Amino acid sequence: MKGMLYFSQTQIRVLAFALAITHPLLSRPCLAETHVNTSTKPGAAWRLQSTIILENLPSNNTVQSLDQFGGLTSPLTKATGFFHTQLIGQRWWLVTPDGGLFISRGMNSVSQITTPGGRASLKQKFGSSQEWATQTLDLIRNDGFNTLGAWSDTTTLKSASKPMAQTILWSFMSSYGKKRGGTRQESGHTGYPNDCPFIFDPEFKPFCENYAKKLDSQQQDPWIIGHFSDNELPWSRKMLENYLSLPSSDAGHRTAIKWLENRHDSSSPITEDDRSAFLAFAIDKYLTITGGAIRKHAPHHLFLGPRLHETVYHLPEVFTTLGHHVDIVCVNYYRAWSPLKELMESWSIESGKPLMITEFYAKGEDSGMGNTGGAGWLVKTQKDRGAFYQNFTLGLIKSKVCVGWSWHRYADNDPDDKNVDPSNRDSNKGIVSNRYEPFIELLKSMKPLNLQVYNLVSHFDSLN
Repeated sequence: MKGMLYFSQTQIRVLAFALAITHPLLSRPCLAETHVNTSTKPGAAWRLQSTIILENLPSNNTVQSLDQFGGLTSPLTKATGFFHTQLIGQRWWLVTPDGGLFISRGMNSVSQITTPGGRASLKQKFGSSQEWATQTLDLIRNDGFNTLGAWSDTTTLKSASKPMAQTILWSFMSSYGKKRGGTRQESGHTGYPNDCPFIFDPEFKPFCENYAKKLDSQQQDPWIIGHFSDNELPWSRKMLENYLSLPSSDAGHRTAIKWLENRHDSSSPITEDDRSAFLAFAIDKYLTITGGAIRKHAPHHLFLGPRLHETVYHLPEVFTTLGHHVDIVCVNYYRAWSPLKELMESWSIESGKPLMITEFYAKGEDSGMGNTGGAGWLVKTQKDRGAFYQNFTLGLIKSKVCVGWSWHRYADNDPDDKNVDPSNRDSNKGIVSNRYEPFIELLKSMKPLNLQVYNLVSHFDSLN
């Protein structure tokens, strides 16, 4: 069948021999192993990490026929005019508006650098914002990316002649918090009093219903995959006690008291079951409000919910509750050199939904950046960053539950920008520098992986 990848029995036996030491990616031994030196931050110890790259796998240069969005045209599935998800066999897919099977390869924060040095570099290198948009989309498209991730300047990028699929972050809770007051900037996300988002404020729901009107003008746009409601909210089993510790006049405190009284006698001690149930209750309330607003004003697009982070990786009630509301569970996945297949499968099983990994990256010591901020790995070189990209995304592809990912981010942090949060001040996260110079060695590894995604899907699916 056109677009499918086949291997002979001889090739399969050769591959089985080549896989000889255990690696979380391949669930079988592997001799063709690469190692990358890694650290968690400057000054910390270095450690060799087992790494699988494309060179370790059988090569295949089959050229697939793709639709305008970048989805496989063979086999075609039902075209709805908008992106949707579908489980085919044992693998989850995104499906393009034209019915093509699609794996999203995204890039976060595709935006212009706003410091004086960044603006001068843009003018010198591109001449105008419109030319920046054209050349930047050409760069990321030519390197195999097909989606603009969170925080991208989609307004300017739409001025380019050929559009690209996109996911949009709206920040309902943090926007409400800025209006209400009481929030603080933390590393990578907004902080709330006692880690208690304002879910139970009576004003939160009408705020969201009004705020979601911003989506009206885009509701017929087929290039929008879906909408994130917020980034990295502080979900945890401590939430019940956290809300109870708020002032008695706070709506969250009153809600927690009433919830607990309805559950059992107030003199009874709080149990783990109470903590888990209240966390699910809070998430359900938040998703009912934000999801209802988004679906009302963007009925054709996917509801992607809040982007999760490591505080919830092992909290099944979070994923079960998300599954009642979202179309895709979205996770910023850090602290893992290789994605854990069993962990990702648990997220998908608990939710009944596919996954999208919405942040991951590595920082290169050879960039000259301070690299003190952010949760990504520290490695020696740009080539090592590319090896991490290949290793991590190969694990995502093999999982069968992941329909896409987004590298974090397009441009390096600019130390001259004093207004950003502590995680975005001095680190080599980008595919370009903070003066728009591409990291060629990194892109040399990203491009072949991105362009081989559908062949790699067929390869991994043929092994089991």
